[in-house]
Amino acid sequence: MMNIPLADRLRPDTLDDIVGQRELLAPSAPLRRIIESGNIPNLIFYGPSGVGKTTLASYIARITNRTFKKLNGTTASTSDIKEIVASLGTFEGLSGVLLYLDEIQYLNKKQQQTLLEFIENGSITLIASTTENPYFYIYNAILSRSTVFEFRPVEPDEVARAVRRAVRILSEDREMEIRFSDDAVAHIARSCGGDVRKALNAVELCALAGEVCDGAVEVDLQLASSLTQRSGTSYDKDGDAHYDVISAYQKSMRGSDVDAALFYLARLVEAGDLISACRRLVVCACEDVGLAYPGIIPIVKSAVDIAMQVGFPEARIPLSDAVIMVCLAPKSNSGVNAISAAQEDVRAGLGGIVPRALQNKHYDGEERAEKGQHYLYPHSYTHHWIEQQYLPDDIADHVYYEPGENKTEQAFADYWRRIKEEQP
Repeated sequence: MMNIPLADRLRPDTLDDIVGQRELLAPSAPLRRIIESGNIPNLIFYGPSGVGKTTLASYIARITNRTFKKLNGTTASTSDIKEIVASLGTFEGLSGVLLYLDEIQYLNKKQQQTLLEFIENGSITLIASTTENPYFYIYNAILSRSTVFEFRPVEPDEVARAVRRAVRILSEDREMEIRFSDDAVAHIARSCGGDVRKALNAVELCALAGEVCDGAVEVDLQLASSLTQRSGTSYDKDGDAHYDVISAYQKSMRGSDVDAALFYLARLVEAGDLISACRRLVVCACEDVGLAYPGIIPIVKSAVDIAMQVGFPEARIPLSDAVIMVCLAPKSNSGVNAISAAQEDVRAGLGGIVPRALQNKHYDGEERAEKGQHYLYPHSYTHHWIEQQYLPDDIADHVYYEPGENKTEQAFADYWRRIKEEQP
């Protein structure tokens, strides 16, 4: 019994024993009603590790009358899939097969297609889990025959419930009382990043390392902190968590929330992801501050250059300075709006012929009655500006740039308004 992982020993007997995912498993939730109906369709569970996907799949397997098979996408081969398909014609497969396919994203398209016919006719009921966005990694034909449910990180209060249950089971296994202080339980529940499996691993470590006092194992906050200090860093540079963090990082800067932006920068620093921290910072300076404070762009570029030169841990200092400055700077997205509007016209095939005055022409053919390019050189005129047509004829009246409501862009707009009004 002691060799079985603690997470497996805590597999729930009822849906109410499953911690977290209340939005999926509350009494009135659709997924719960589907499970309790006993008529299980093809399901895809999507979410980070340790949030109950395998736990729920195992529970469903126990309450169904179908033969249960389990594969893991990281190790499964085409022959493993064919072996399950072959069992459908045997006594074992008479009532159908429930296949739990963990990490389905690691199966290639051909392997997924092997299952398709039997999923479609109902011989195999598929419950698949994935930590990656299923709409990017799972074959469309399987997606169209399945229902996707998203699992979220488990809240600390729910994790704490699993931690206390784990402590009771460990006490029974060792026939010795194991006492975790309330502070230790709370710390483990918070620091696991919503990953119940990670929290249970921390419980096992603490129980092994705890000091025996008066016939009981004592685990306090100091011990729990030393064994779980980095377990809250949920980050995978190739996974959804990576994109969630950098998205929140940029959106917090755009929203001028200094504290949130610094928190997500800290996540990137702790993960050692200097490239993402720098890239999104430069993009935000250009896209979200932009013309409201144009001087910020070279400032941020300098901070990023320093960060790249010194590396971590010192890189966090210029990055922090630049993030704070971007957050507190006035905001304008007029630049990105302008280029986006211009791109729309280009993609629509408009403005194909450049006005003759702007073309790179050095001669006129005999067929042209009016000779000369007729380009007006702005520097030859007052204020270095003269009115002439620059856009192609078919989009001559299109306006892409609209000044932002900030003093810098409004000052530019007022300047050019005055210059143009002075022209005869």
